[in-house]
Amino acid sequence: MNSWIETPEGGRDRGLRALGRAWIEAMIRPRRFFANGVAPGDQAPGLTFAAAVAAVFVTGWVATEPAAVPGIAENATLSAAVVVLVVTALAAPVGLHLTAAVATVSLVIASLEFDGGIGFRERGGVSETVQVVAYASAPMAIAGPPIPALRIVCGGYATLLLLVGVHTVHGTSPLRTLLAGLPAATFGYGIGYRVVAAGRALLG
Repeated sequence: MNSWIETPEGGRDRGLRALGRAWIEAMIRPRRFFANGVAPGDQAPGLTFAAAVAAVFVTGWVATEPAAVPGIAENATLSAAVVVLVVTALAAPVGLHLTAAVATVSLVIASLEFDGGIGFRERGGVSETVQVVAYASAPMAIAGPPIPALRIVCGGYATLLLLVGVHTVHGTSPLRTLLAGLPAATFGYGIGYRVVAAGRALLG
């Protein structure tokens, strides 16, 4: 999970510039990005990307809504820094792998249901699913400010990217893509990034 392959391509290079390029490519050329930027067993770049997205998201959130920061330390700035650190180092990796687990189980169920297990044997591996979930979260980097409409739009686009990634990497049919992608998107982006809460706030 923490190893880099020797000949990275697409968004899997090291450094801040590579992260920025991966974000842009995932946002504007997702099909090409998922086809070229996802490799078997190459989870570390995706994990780094997901952590960076989570860090930018929570930084934008605490910067625009200081009242949301719990009083962990003696002053608000230090408390916000602790929140960003915990989200980046702990919550993001755990959330990524839980969301990927939901997507993997959904893929297996959809494959067994519609292909008699054939689709399960032909699909990409779990590491590719982790990477797809990570890179599909790209829009959530700009969803930090507590603006319900913004979070809903970003969550919708992240869901679309996830569906594109699942279809591109796993070669699923449109129906299986929806069955595999929507539960993971609901859990990872809807709950993890508070898109569902934003929808409730907007409707309320």
